[in-house]
Amino acid sequence: MSAISRVWVTRSTRTKVAVLGTATLVVSGLLATPIAFSDSPTAPTEYPAADIHRPSPVPDRIMLTPTTTPATSQNVTWRADAPNGSAQAQILEAPRALGDVQPDEGAVSTVMAGASTPVNTDLGYASTYHTVSFTDLAPDTRYTYRVGDGVNWSEWVDFTTAAEGLEPFSFIYYGDAQNYIDSAVPRVFRQAFAERPEARMIVNAGDLVNSPNSEEEWGQWHQADGFVDAQVNNISVPGNHEYSSGQLSQFWRPQFPYPDNGPGNAETQQTAYTVDYQGVRFIGLDSNLQNNTEVMAAQTEWLEGLLRDNPNKWTVVTFHHPVYSTTGTRNNPNVRAQWGPLLEEYGVDLVLQGHDHSYGRGNRTDARESVTVHNGVTYAVSVSGGKMYDLNGGENWTSNGAEVLSSSQDAQLYQLIDVDEDTIRYEARYANGEHHDGFLIRKNDEGERTVNEIRTPENTVGEQVTVDDTTVRRGQTLEVSAFGYDPGERVTVTYRREGDEDGGSVVGVVRADEIGRVNDSFRVPPSSRPGTAYEVYLTSENQRITSPSLTIER
Repeated sequence: MSAISRVWVTRSTRTKVAVLGTATLVVSGLLATPIAFSDSPTAPTEYPAADIHRPSPVPDRIMLTPTTTPATSQNVTWRADAPNGSAQAQILEAPRALGDVQPDEGAVSTVMAGASTPVNTDLGYASTYHTVSFTDLAPDTRYTYRVGDGVNWSEWVDFTTAAEGLEPFSFIYYGDAQNYIDSAVPRVFRQAFAERPEARMIVNAGDLVNSPNSEEEWGQWHQADGFVDAQVNNISVPGNHEYSSGQLSQFWRPQFPYPDNGPGNAETQQTAYTVDYQGVRFIGLDSNLQNNTEVMAAQTEWLEGLLRDNPNKWTVVTFHHPVYSTTGTRNNPNVRAQWGPLLEEYGVDLVLQGHDHSYGRGNRTDARESVTVHNGVTYAVSVSGGKMYDLNGGENWTSNGAEVLSSSQDAQLYQLIDVDEDTIRYEARYANGEHHDGFLIRKNDEGERTVNEIRTPENTVGEQVTVDDTTVRRGQTLEVSAFGYDPGERVTVTYRREGDEDGGSVVGVVRADEIGRVNDSFRVPPSSRPGTAYEVYLTSENQRITSPSLTIER
């Protein structure tokens, strides 16, 4: 059949219909006029932002924000043009079906919203935000809710309350979105959710938008994540682009009713706060106030109290300005001087930051245990938006006693973080889903920790075994240690001439402990020859590593 002539046959009339260019169309005896094509099509015009983002009685920008008791309560915020006093939500335990299937009588609870907050926008209208708090919920239970005014409702949305105590869960971390929010950012957010649809939390390390009081940009940010924010809790801290002339965005507090449990300064209300969630203490700080001596001191004192009296196994701290900057001439000495020592002293596990529009991940150099393992705090800087800065070669890290283990520029990333009882797994991926880097944090009940690079064929070989002495005597006891194993992994210890891949004597077989560490000792064989180089060789399912060269004394 030709490209310009097709024949369809109906079952009832078997009417033939031919389409030939702009010829007359006949369908079942009806005559249609020819289709007209203009030689000069009308140029499209840009659809006004005021029309795109104008609120209506139908709720939008629906967002979950955590309370201080996430196992039994939940905050929900949304925007809608609703009559005064009518904003409300309905909730029930998640049913198998809705629609034709009506909930059992009494299953649905209605909760009225608190005082609504109108924000006078730069698009010539007010955006009004409403918040409800669901309370007396059951832990680790899936609920279904909707928000509206009693007539105009959102769709039904599901969320799950936190479990009591430490239970496995996943969360997502983003650096600055800020620019190209309507074009480049959505694919990052959607790819991350596609990778972790079961995520319970999203952490944003500031600069969600570029202009703090732009209704259009906040609308784009909400659209970028779409329905996800309505079912996954959000932990955000403000960046410098959430401030203008020292004033916090007028959108921040109406959109993000975070717990008012911070340092107590008016400036840090809902910008510095803490949430305990399934064994993780999340702490948000406002680094924009680092040059305000009084407020910075209050945040520092508050931070130390949270770290000192922490019943949780894991601790994640987020703020915008990095302890160790990755780009340009940026530097945050007040953040580093006041918060850095506390993060190290109290063994914070992850510090999640933004601001530098590039990727960097590392640790203090004095925390290094081996080529692939350290035992310190992990500092991460990332970017989810399309604005990019060049790396500076890690100068801010190395000049301040730290090291960069992984970096990237001109890349949009998202981070997937999986929390378990004894392990946190962290992976950074590019916007197209490709792996960039990752590591495992292992911690035992005594608080000992190792941070292990995700294994590659290249980093599971080479000189990574530590010995307490490299000039030894025959018969001397030699202490051997190594890292990077799975807990309980079986490791064979071999003493051999340096590089002798087929020889040597097995001097021990040991098991790695719960943080992937191996310690062993053996007596240097009397058959060792002075002037001959020896090494300790450790083999296991996952690693083939050696010690430095051993010299035998005469």
